Amino acid sequence: MIKLTHAEENYLKAIYQLSDAGKKGVSTNDISGEMNTKPASVSDMLRKLGEKEVIEYRKYYGVHITEEGKILALRTIRKQRLWEVFLVDKLRFSWDEVADVANELVHVQSPILIQRLDEYLGFPKFDPHGDPIPDEYGDVRSRPRLPLNEIELNGTGQIVAVNDKSAAFLRYLDKVGAYIGARIKVLEKVEFDGSIEILVDNKKTIFMSKDVAGNILVML
Repeated sequence: MIKLTHAEENYLKAIYQLSDAGKKGVSTNDISGEMNTKPASVSDMLRKLGEKEVIEYRKYYGVHITEEGKILALRTIRKQRLWEVFLVDKLRFSWDEVADVANELVHVQSPILIQRLDEYLGFPKFDPHGDPIPDEYGDVRSRPRLPLNEIELNGTGQIVAVNDKSAAFLRYLDKVGAYIGARIKVLEKVEFDGSIEILVDNKKTIFMSKDVAGNILVML
């Protein structure tokens, strides 16, 4: 069985997520930006991951994750998202606080612990940010969703996920009252700058920029 260091697990998870579930190559610059590190450090890590045969890297063609790499990446993602559910649902963390704590817990190497955690939580399908939780076999349940700014005028739906998981963005959504599970209706779309006005749960109207709306995902 391939053993990865904590840093290698973090890089492999990032590469998998950047590659659209392993379907396309990822540039070293993309990885550098995601990991907030220097390109030279990325190159060194890619060499290590390549030696363990969890990625393939060819200059000008980008980084591709191998089948074994996908299995390991999904295992890490599963653990992180289950821990995030636990932190929010059981320990009352807010959704903007869980990332750093979950990133520490994710490196606990105990399959039975994760099985028991999943059972304890009631086998959740999605994490607090609306991202799907892979099951123990690596299968991921997806659901159709669109960026809020692409919903037509007078269109309705439910907020199910967010693209931007930065603490600042999540705190902003808490402040304005746009939360996972909220029912929305698009009341106005401003042609000039792409900003929109929405009605939340038939109670509250929110005006938001195109960038904010583009990072909120809605299921129709």
